Amino acid sequence: MDYLYIALKLIVGFSLINVWLIQNKKPTKWRGGNAQTLVEEFKVYGLGDTMLYIIGFLKVGFSVVLLASIYWQSYGYYAALVLATLLTGSIIMHFKIKDPLFKSFPAALFLVMCLVIAFV
Repeated sequence: MDYLYIALKLIVGFSLINVWLIQNKKPTKWRGGNAQTLVEEFKVYGLGDTMLYIIGFLKVGFSVVLLASIYWQSYGYYAALVLATLLTGSIIMHFKIKDPLFKSFPAALFLVMCLVIAFV
């Protein structure tokens, strides 16, 4: 079971870091509305630059904590809960702007992974 937790932490942690630090200026089919970048996506949601930086800092920071929890297990529960909360917010934003359901899929998948990490 330890290998499952490690795999989930690696998938969630590196995927969120990838989205926020590497793919942030690249278009994907998962972005809200017709946004091509993360900055545009937050504008589509009606959120400003301040929220972009706060959410980005929290997602990247707690992704790093989640990865660190592979070694220091006690941090995994808290990192997974914070990330689950942020991912729930992502899903709500997609619903708010009436995006097609498929655009919420990555956030929903990572949400489930975080909940497994925290509670199973």
